[in-house]
Amino acid sequence: MFPIRSRTSRRIGPAGIALIKRFEGCRLAAYPDPGTGGDPWTIGWGATGKGIGPGVSWTQGQCDARLEADLVRFGADVARAIGAAPTTPSQFDALVSFHYNTGAIHKATLTRLHIAGDHAGAAAQFVRWVNAGGKIMPGLVRRRAAEAALYKSQ
Repeated sequence: MFPIRSRTSRRIGPAGIALIKRFEGCRLAAYPDPGTGGDPWTIGWGATGKGIGPGVSWTQGQCDARLEADLVRFGADVARAIGAAPTTPSQFDALVSFHYNTGAIHKATLTRLHIAGDHAGAAAQFVRWVNAGGKIMPGLVRRRAAEAALYKSQ
C-alpha cells in the first residue's frame, strides 16, 4: 500500500507518512477544527471536504483508503508546485506533510525559496504556519518543527 506513487515520479515515503499520521491521528467520528471550533470538520487521518461534518462516522478501512488517495493527490500537487527543483526525499516528504495540513504549497514563500535552492531559508519558513483561527496552536508549532527537521535531514 505505501509508499504512495503520484502521477509523477515523486512519491511520499515512509517518513512523511509517519509524520502525517503522528500529527493527524485517526478518528473514526468527524470533529470540528480545533482552531475555529467548527469548519472545516475533519475525520480519519485529517480528511476534510464535502460530506464531512457533525455525525459522520467512517470505518478504519475508509480512513486508510482516504489517506492513500489524499497522499497521491497532495503529492502530485507538491510535485507540480516544485517542478524540476532538486528535492531530496526528506524535503519532498516534509513539503507533502505541510501541504496536507495547510493546502498552501502553491502560495507559500517556503515553496518559492525551495525552488530557488535556498533550502535554509525554506526550512525557516515552516514556523510561520502555526496559526489557526487567529491564534498560535501548540500542535502546529510541534508539527512545523517536525516538518522543518525532516526537510533538513538527509
